[in-house]
Amino acid sequence: MISMKKTLFPLVLLTIGNVVLAQSSKEVHWSYTAKKIADKTYEIHMTATINGDYHMYSQKGGEGPVSTSFTFTKNPLIAIAGPVKESGKMVKKFEEAFKSEVHYYEKTVDFIQTIKLKGNAKTNLSGKVEFMVCNDRQCLPPADVDINVNIGG
Repeated sequence: MISMKKTLFPLVLLTIGNVVLAQSSKEVHWSYTAKKIADKTYEIHMTATINGDYHMYSQKGGEGPVSTSFTFTKNPLIAIAGPVKESGKMVKKFEEAFKSEVHYYEKTVDFIQTIKLKGNAKTNLSGKVEFMVCNDRQCLPPADVDINVNIGG
């Protein structure tokens, strides 16, 4: 009986941990589009739609919460042109929980990365976005979501 408890307890903790970790990514829906703006130059729009009363932190989040960050997989056919820009209604607020001013978005935010193709080939931009959501009662653990956008052709 004791060995059964020793075996089940870690499994229960692992299962609960996985459920909590999965919740953060359920509160944000990501969509990705490529918009041609010039010859071999595209804007990649990575749009986050944030559920309910949650908010998601800017790339310039300040002290405390996990800022949104993008990591792109190296692709010899693509040149990344500048940093990821943000478009949306940013809220700047002092949050007592973090004892600092934080920057975040509610409902929706569009992150825009400009890229240049090095040829006429069809390819894709891939990578990951890490983000964290909170509301006035709780913060969910940070989540990583895959990015994959078809470009060119």
